[in-house]
Amino acid sequence: MSFWARHQVFEKNSIILIAGILAVIAIGGLVEITPLFYLKSTIEVVDGIRPYTPLELAGRNIYVREGCYLCHSQMIRPLRDEVERYGHFSLAAESMYDHPFQWGSKRTGPDLARVGAKYSDDWHVTHLTNPRAIVPQSVMPGYPFLAETEVDASIMAAHLGTSRSVGVPYTDDQIANAVADLKAQADPDNAGVDAFTKRYPKAVARNFDGRPGAPTEMDALIAYLQMLGTLVDFKLYNEKANLR
Repeated sequence: MSFWARHQVFEKNSIILIAGILAVIAIGGLVEITPLFYLKSTIEVVDGIRPYTPLELAGRNIYVREGCYLCHSQMIRPLRDEVERYGHFSLAAESMYDHPFQWGSKRTGPDLARVGAKYSDDWHVTHLTNPRAIVPQSVMPGYPFLAETEVDASIMAAHLGTSRSVGVPYTDDQIANAVADLKAQADPDNAGVDAFTKRYPKAVARNFDGRPGAPTEMDALIAYLQMLGTLVDFKLYNEKANLR
């Protein structure tokens, strides 16, 4: 029997076609679901990953609030053209403390998974204030008001506590010092910087928006952007992956 003759069996018999569809769906479902019953975790353990600092978390909230995720994904796929343009492909562990995660396929602008430390703080301030001053053809709106708006630090302890309830491992000490840590990260001369960096390894404390005074939403958003993709040492990750 030729291929086309066999195919006609499905075309002419709806019951057989339905049975075939159900069989294919069942097999596909088993392939995806069965590993979950014996894998201890679907997220690979990666050195360096930590929860967001209060300032970074505030910046992430602003990022979501302003709809930045609608044009910028944070998921680099393991394809040659993506890796060469954006850097190492994204790891699930990098988004393990995101609620919700910022993966996606929409890219009006570039992927931001590795944008941390790629540009200076001044570059980000200029770009967020007037994108066309950096990229003349940009369609991104400007956000100059971020530099004029103070971060609402009073809600951060509650936010960290809520995050802990969904699995983010914030400690009692981190929650109790949320407001102090938020202010310390945006002011390198703050007396609490040393305690802050002990609570959040690899976190950077500096005046992100370049202005004196209380931390602004510009400080918070830039702090968030500057840490994206910086927590994992991919040289060590690749060495360990090769040893497995």
